[in-house]
Amino acid sequence: MTDLRVRFAPSPTGMFHVGGARTALFNWALAEQSGGRFVLRVEDTDATRNRPEWTEGIISALDWIGINGTNPVFEGPYFQSAYEPQHREAVAKLLADGKAYFCDCTRETLVARTGSEHKGYDGFCRDRDLTEGAVRFRTSDEGVTVVEDVIRGRVEFPNDAQEDFVIARTDGSPLYVLANAVDDITQGITHVVRGEEHLGNAAKQELLWPALGANPPVWAHLPVIVNEQRKKLSKRRDKVALEDYRAEGYLAEAMVNYLMLLGWGPGDDREIMPWVEMMPLFKLESVNSASAFFDEKKLRAFNGEYIRALPVETFEERCAPYLEADWDREMFSKVATLAQTRITVLSEIRQNVDFLFLDEPVFDEASWDKAMKNSPVEILSGYLERLQGVSWDPESLKEALEQVGAAHGLKLGKAQAPVRVAVTGRTVGLPLFESIEVLGRERTEERIRAALARLQG
Repeated sequence: MTDLRVRFAPSPTGMFHVGGARTALFNWALAEQSGGRFVLRVEDTDATRNRPEWTEGIISALDWIGINGTNPVFEGPYFQSAYEPQHREAVAKLLADGKAYFCDCTRETLVARTGSEHKGYDGFCRDRDLTEGAVRFRTSDEGVTVVEDVIRGRVEFPNDAQEDFVIARTDGSPLYVLANAVDDITQGITHVVRGEEHLGNAAKQELLWPALGANPPVWAHLPVIVNEQRKKLSKRRDKVALEDYRAEGYLAEAMVNYLMLLGWGPGDDREIMPWVEMMPLFKLESVNSASAFFDEKKLRAFNGEYIRALPVETFEERCAPYLEADWDREMFSKVATLAQTRITVLSEIRQNVDFLFLDEPVFDEASWDKAMKNSPVEILSGYLERLQGVSWDPESLKEALEQVGAAHGLKLGKAQAPVRVAVTGRTVGLPLFESIEVLGRERTEERIRAALARLQG
């Protein structure tokens, strides 16, 4: 066991961002590989976001990707609101030490005084000895504030460009920048690993920690995650909610694997790698500072690999939520291994197997129009005739259709198109002849007759 303590401090927002999940996993890897502590702290001081179901959503999302109290490195959840007394004490200490001061300036008076809407705060209230108002931290006008970042190296912030920033509102309630520093100090956090959008806050917290009598933590700011247009992932524009991927049928194992590779790699050519192998290899020093592309197509391919690697019994269990409760599980088991090689997310299972359980297939009209072009009546009627007395196994069923296609100058691929749509309703799906075998002679012939009636009607 080491004294390493990392924290993951999400705000309840009603959804759990994949970027937040990546940050949590990087922190989790550090804690688990060192036998330290992963501290979950919910930033719940914003009353508009302080909804219990949103907090439960955070805990549930973390649990799905394997971050929970079953592992001894997990600690929490703690709630930032519980530390408000410490926040107020810290503000009082900074005021008493002359490191902070009250300010009654408004944005309007600042603009009127400086003549610009773009200039930062000018320190007007530094020596007015006010006894009420917002509280500002007194920054130096000289030198630089240095953030030694594990990923980005030495980052310098000129002090003359840093305004005296607000740490508490006029009602005494703390702002994020102060509350975070106080909470981290109170909880003994040694490493702060978070998104690069917080790098500016790190410069302020680099000043606050010593002012509060503590040594700053190890800083590491992760690269931003971008979409195909290389724009930062946005919930308004992109699919970013971890819950949506979970509902669609992505496996937690695949999601964890993929997220760990956003900005970091194990150093060899392997990409598909379980957590137990990735975790010991993870190093903050190896994280790339360049933006990381969230490629959903690649994630989907990862998921397909993980689905195919499941024991078939486990695959059937994972598919269960996407099937109707009254669908025959014994029949589903007959095609499970076929489906397992063809789907990339679990929600695709329904469209691949529904034809087995419905009284008649649900026709995709575009598929119907595409398939019923090359002598469909002749193919379907010829195949229906050939099926009489044929042995009901995939090879015999295939041979019968090959013979029908050959009689009309069609290769098997063309000949099976109208049969597939007549039987399953779609142009793509599970292997046709194995599907027909499971569907059975009576239902197969009934569907071919129905398709002929539609064509001839």
